[in-house]
Amino acid sequence: MSQKNKSGIARLLEFGGRYRYLTVIACILSGISSILMLCPFLCFWMVLRDVFAVLPDLSKVNVQAISNYGWMALALAVSGFIFYALALLFSHLGAFHTAKNMQSLILHHLATLPLGFFSQNSSGKLRKIINENTSQTENFLAHQLPDMTGSVVTAVTMLVMLLFFDWRLGGLCILLLVVGFTVQMLMTNEKSMSYMRQYQDASEQMNNEAVEYVRGIPVVKVFQQTIYSFKSFYAAIMHYKNNVTEYALSCQGPMVAFNVIINASFAVLIPAGILLIRPDNYKSFLLDLVFYMMFASGSAAILNKILFSGTHRMMAQEAVRRIDMLLDEIPVVETTLAQIPDRNDVEFKDVTFTYPGNKFPALSHLNLHVQEGKTVALVGASGSGKTTAATLIPRFWDPQEGIVSIGGVPVTEITKKDLMNRIAFVFQDTKLLKVSILENMRAARPDATKEQVLNALHNAQCDDIIEKFPQGVDTILGTKGIYLSGGEQQRLALARAILKDAPIILLDEATAFADPENEYKIQLAFEHLTRGKTVLMIAHRLPTIQNADEILVLNKGTVVERGTHNALMAQGGIYATMWKDYQTSIAWNIGKGEYHAS
Repeated sequence: MSQKNKSGIARLLEFGGRYRYLTVIACILSGISSILMLCPFLCFWMVLRDVFAVLPDLSKVNVQAISNYGWMALALAVSGFIFYALALLFSHLGAFHTAKNMQSLILHHLATLPLGFFSQNSSGKLRKIINENTSQTENFLAHQLPDMTGSVVTAVTMLVMLLFFDWRLGGLCILLLVVGFTVQMLMTNEKSMSYMRQYQDASEQMNNEAVEYVRGIPVVKVFQQTIYSFKSFYAAIMHYKNNVTEYALSCQGPMVAFNVIINASFAVLIPAGILLIRPDNYKSFLLDLVFYMMFASGSAAILNKILFSGTHRMMAQEAVRRIDMLLDEIPVVETTLAQIPDRNDVEFKDVTFTYPGNKFPALSHLNLHVQEGKTVALVGASGSGKTTAATLIPRFWDPQEGIVSIGGVPVTEITKKDLMNRIAFVFQDTKLLKVSILENMRAARPDATKEQVLNALHNAQCDDIIEKFPQGVDTILGTKGIYLSGGEQQRLALARAILKDAPIILLDEATAFADPENEYKIQLAFEHLTRGKTVLMIAHRLPTIQNADEILVLNKGTVVERGTHNALMAQGGIYATMWKDYQTSIAWNIGKGEYHAS
């Protein structure tokens, strides 16, 4: 687990690595730019001073001196823009490298996480963290951080300048700024951070629901459930809207007060000027008063900039917190022992496993042994722990108690590469890539020749699938109307497993989406796939596992019955009841309200 002692901007700069100095340089240049951009105000004051000194006879004004002040103001302003442009150049370079480092770090860390992590965290949520949260931090480093630094430097410089000419008028301006800044803090406090977390949560939820909705559109159209299916997505949108609205309304009062206060300089300075002006010094006092009235309006703009930079800072801090939460996920620990099993039997010894965030274990003190070359089937009600048991073998998760071993060697002491090479699995949720059928097959064995791929497809009863496409195995799935039925996808997944030729086979509801014709062909493919292999099979269709060497009945994560099909039927227990219920279900006559058990 990564140990992080910093947070906020300091933590964000850590992601920049050696490029964080570009961000530091950008902030320094932005500070210099802010000072240079204030200097034209001094030139303006000197012009006013020379004009007021000769009033009412303007013919005595030193035109050359005023021209020099003008050129000086222009040079300082241009210099300020140049320094600001350089600041943005450095900040963007630093931000791009920081975002790249963050995304690279996240993706490398994701590759080390157990595969079970991805079943509990949606692609929409992960996409948001990888893309949107890193984009938020990039935007903050590239724009808001230099602006915020420049604004703070400007504010400090302005405080000095406000007190330099007339401390009384300057004090009034500073009082307005202090009150405005205090009100501003009401919008950037811990409560605002809480709103920001809720906003990010709502955004993640909305992203997730959008992805799921788009993925489910084909099913939605088939069953004409458009309005109902939109319900979850709509609820996520409304939840997001309500969070944003609540935050905006919470800022309404402070924001109005803030803008009134910082723009009230004229309303305060003019009455103060009337009270403070004296006949003996009215020229110099009017000079200062005009300057302060011009300068104070600029102060309001600076505070507004600090306010908006502060909002972006909170968003960046929350984005960094979420990125760190992802980086804190515990990776699969790669063994340094690197033991190599000399056989391929699978054994669970007193295994207990609880999913993260759950109170009750999915498996409790589970013991089972799949002998090499034998087939063991797991059956039981939904939630009994069948799939969970299968996923512990390839280390989708690691159990909290007990040992899962292959050939007597704990799977935690087998290298990831060796473990994956020993296991082939076909789950009910088939994963096919949007590439050619050939490349989909080679995902299991990259060095396979085209002939080996075709042979595996033949053994998996996929000849009819290949023949219906003009391009054969070079057909790209998921494009130009090239789609496969659930049963056809399962057969391709079986072909991939046959091509891999691993000694251990995990089958989880491999016939779940198959029609009778596809199921028959899948059963033929099973014969090629499982011949001489160690097989752990999970199925709800009980006829598919009645020839297994041993059948284990699970209930609440524990084995409650075990034996062959005939032995379990003779016991008349849970398995016998399940078999009877299954036979009853397939004998139903739809629409007649009766059935005939076979």
